[in-house]
Amino acid sequence: MTFPYKGYAGYYLEVDLTKGKVHKKEMEKEWARLYLGGSGVAAKILWDRTGPETDPLGPDNVLVVGTGPLTGAMFSPSGRMMFAAKSPLTGVWAESHVGGFMGPELKYAGFDFVIINGRSEKPVYLYLKDGDAELRDASHLWGRETDVTTRMLREELKNPTIETAVIGPASENKVLYGAIIVGFYRAAGRAGLGTVMGSKNLKAIVASGSLGFEAYDMDKFLAANEQEMEKLRDPIWTESLASLRKYGTTDLVAIINEIGRLPTKNHWTGFYEQADDIGPEVIAEKYRIGQEACHGCAIGCKYIVQVTDSKFATGPIGGPEYETLMAFGSNCLNNDVESLFHLGKRCDQLGMDTISCGKTIGFAMDLWEQGLLTAKDADGLDLGWGNADTLVELVEKIAKREGIGDILANGVRKAAEKIGGEAWRYAVHVKGLEASGQDPRAHQSIGLTYATNVRGADHLRSLSSLEELGYPGIVIERFGKEKADAILNIMSPEHKGEVVWDMEDLYALVDSAVICKYGTMWPPVYYYGTFVNTIPHLTGMTEWGDAKFVRSAAERISHLRRAYNHRLGVTRKEENLPPRLLEEPMPTGPSKGGLPDLDIMLDDYYKFRGCDKETGYPLESKLKELQLDFVVEDLKSHGMTR
Repeated sequence: MTFPYKGYAGYYLEVDLTKGKVHKKEMEKEWARLYLGGSGVAAKILWDRTGPETDPLGPDNVLVVGTGPLTGAMFSPSGRMMFAAKSPLTGVWAESHVGGFMGPELKYAGFDFVIINGRSEKPVYLYLKDGDAELRDASHLWGRETDVTTRMLREELKNPTIETAVIGPASENKVLYGAIIVGFYRAAGRAGLGTVMGSKNLKAIVASGSLGFEAYDMDKFLAANEQEMEKLRDPIWTESLASLRKYGTTDLVAIINEIGRLPTKNHWTGFYEQADDIGPEVIAEKYRIGQEACHGCAIGCKYIVQVTDSKFATGPIGGPEYETLMAFGSNCLNNDVESLFHLGKRCDQLGMDTISCGKTIGFAMDLWEQGLLTAKDADGLDLGWGNADTLVELVEKIAKREGIGDILANGVRKAAEKIGGEAWRYAVHVKGLEASGQDPRAHQSIGLTYATNVRGADHLRSLSSLEELGYPGIVIERFGKEKADAILNIMSPEHKGEVVWDMEDLYALVDSAVICKYGTMWPPVYYYGTFVNTIPHLTGMTEWGDAKFVRSAAERISHLRRAYNHRLGVTRKEENLPPRLLEEPMPTGPSKGGLPDLDIMLDDYYKFRGCDKETGYPLESKLKELQLDFVVEDLKSHGMTR
C-alpha cells in the first residue's frame, strides 16, 4: 500500500449495484490532506459525481458512507460515522451522522469510505469483513422492520457481534425522510438517506472487522488525547457532564423550554406548559433502567427505558432523544410520555426520521385546526392537538404510504404544495427540511444557523451554545472582549454572523474527523487547537500541525458543501426562514415578542464567509485561496461566483 498516512484504514470501496460489482481501491492522498475525511471527503466525491441532473431516487445518485481519522481511535468520543448523498426530501446537499459502533467496525473491516452507485435488480446487502467485500441476496429481508433485519443478519452470518446499518419499510416505500438505523436504535435520520438506500434496493450494510489501524506516533497521540480529556475534566464542566450521564439529551426539554425555545404546537410558540410531563425528571425516575455509551465515549449519554402495565408497554429500548420528545411531544401538544417512547421505537423499527415525521404530523394538526384539512382528507382520523392515538396511527400510515400518510410521507414542503391554498404558511422548513427542535425567535443565532445550514433547518452544522451557556471567558478568548456582551445576549443579532461562521467551520472539522458534537457544542471544550494537537500525531500529516492550515481546511470543506448547493440553485433567497419564524413574534413564554433579525445576521455571515451579500455566491478570490479552483471554473460558467 502506498497511501502515506496513518490513522486511516487506507482503502475505500466502490460499489456498482447495477452490475453487482465491488472494487477495493487505495485511499486518495489528497482526499485526506485537503478534506480530512467524513463530510469533507464526501463533499468532494459528490461534487465530482452528482449535480443538477441527478435524480435523488435514481440510480445515478451516489451514497457515500464515511468515517474519519478519529473514528475508532483512542479519542473521546470517536464512535461516529456519516452518510451523504443528494437528498430526496430537499433536493440539495444531505448528510447524516450516527453514533454507536458501526463506524469503528467499518474502519476495522478495512474501509474508510464506501461509495455506492447504481441500482440492484433485486434486494441486496453489502457484507464487509477484514478487507473483503461482497453483495449478497436480501430478498428474504425486504419488507422486514429494522430490528428484525438486524437479528436475521446476525443469525445468518452466525455472528452476534456484527454491526449493521439497515433500512426499514418506510425507506423501501420511498418515504422521503427514511432513516438508516444502526444497532437497533441509533439513527442517521435526517434528509432521507435511508430512502436513497431503498431506491437502490440496498437493504443493509454489514461490517465485521479485526484489522485495526496504526497511529503515526502513538505516544504523542495518546499524550495529545490526554490533554484534550483534561479539558473535559475541568470542574467547570462537572455539572454539565453529570447531567448528560444522568438524563441524556432529555435534559434539553427543561433547559430549552426555560428560555422559551422549545418548539410547541407546530412552532406556534416556544414555551410548553406541560414540558415537565415529558422532561428529564419523570423519565429518569419512572422509566430509565440503564445507560450506554458509543464506542470510545467518556460521556455515555444514551439511556435505556422500559414501560410496563400500559398500552404502550415496551422495552428495554433506547430512550428517545430530545428531538423525538420535542417532535411528537411539545410540537404536537402531546404530553403522554409513554406514547413518545412508543412513537420513537416505531420510527426506529419502520426506519423514519423522528424529527421530520413528528413535524409533518404537527403541520397536519395545524392545518386541521385552521380548517385546511377535513375528516375526509384525514381518512376519518381526529387530528386534534395532543391525540396520541392519532399520532400512532399516522406513523404507521406514513410508513406504508396509505391514505393521508401518502401525502405526509413527502414532508411539509411537498405536502403543502399538494394540499394547496394557505397550507404553505404552516410548513416550517428551510430548503425543504423540517425544522429541528429550536426556535430562532428565542435565540438569534439559531435563525442564522437554520438559514445557512447546507442541509436546511437544522442546528447540527453550526449551532453556537456559547450564548445560552453563558461562559464569558470562552467568548472573550475566541471573539474578543468588545464583542462578548452582544454575543452572550441570545436576543441580539450583533456579531452572530461571525459566531455562526466560526462554528460552521469548527463543525466541518468535527464532521470530517469524524467525532461527536458533545465536547464541542456542549460543553464547548474542543476547538480548532484540538485538531492541531491530535491529527498530526495520528496521521503524520504535518501540515495539520499548522493552525492556519487547519482553519483553511475547515473553510474549504464549508465552501465546497455550499458550492454544491449553489450549483443546484441555492442563493440568498433560499437562505431564509419560513413565515412563522420570521414574521410572527413569539406569542408566549420567556421570549415573548422575539423575532430574528435575519438580514443583519446574513450580511455579517457573508462578510466572514467570503460571499457576495446580494446573492450569497462565493467570491472567486476566496475559492482560489482555498485551493478550490475546480469549483471556480464550474460556478463561474454559470454566473455563480463574484
